[in-house]
Amino acid sequence: MPRSPVMQVMVQAVTKAGRAMRRDFGEVEQLQVSMKGPGDFVSAADRRAEDLLRAELARARPGYGFVMEETGVTEGTDPDHRWIVDPLDGTTNFLHGLPVFAISVALERAGVLVAGVVFNPITDELFSAERGGGAFLNDRRLRVAGRRDLAQAVIATGIPHLGKPGHDRFREELSRVQAKVAGVRRFGAASLDLAMVASGRMDGFWERSLSSWDVAAGILLVKEAGGYVTDAAGGDTMLAGGSIVAGNEAIHAGLLKLVKG
Repeated sequence: MPRSPVMQVMVQAVTKAGRAMRRDFGEVEQLQVSMKGPGDFVSAADRRAEDLLRAELARARPGYGFVMEETGVTEGTDPDHRWIVDPLDGTTNFLHGLPVFAISVALERAGVLVAGVVFNPITDELFSAERGGGAFLNDRRLRVAGRRDLAQAVIATGIPHLGKPGHDRFREELSRVQAKVAGVRRFGAASLDLAMVASGRMDGFWERSLSSWDVAAGILLVKEAGGYVTDAAGGDTMLAGGSIVAGNEAIHAGLLKLVKG
């Protein structure tokens, strides 16, 4: 599959970071771990991956800004472009030896998401999308699932952990969704949840209290795979507002109605 210059930069960066992450995953018990907050761990691997991604992306596009999980916002000399980066989405999975985590990188141009990659270095699955160019898993074109009946749908979600708000609201939402769908799954990495919606493995996804780096690349993946993505109110504040609902047209509409209550 031919890739644009900017996509080549992104793929090279996540592939390089992924190699280092695979080595760290093999030595997960020896990682130095500090606590960033209740139930929210940051590992030495996380920081190494972020440093590597910043260096790779800055070398290729030196004027672009950054929004990164660990180091926050860095303004660039080019005000129209910024990278939105999660070096390790699914840190808790990683630290417990669960191979369900990813590197997520998106490019925003003048406030519009134009490119995104989600890479699971353990499975070697690279999900990628460019605005107007479709979504891909490695070299295979992606399309969201075609199921239109919630009763046949399997929906992914995220459960608020210790220290996150919204536990009671989540239980209410889960109760409503659970009663209408074939199954609910919780994988622990929002970028991969969205990638699975884009690939048709999951029919839909919803979650609250997310950050822009959790979902930026995944939003573009779902849209370019023919899906629908909004916030939990049906708007477009997914990056700033922290909530997200995704699926094909019918599943998104049904799931949104349940989440709204």
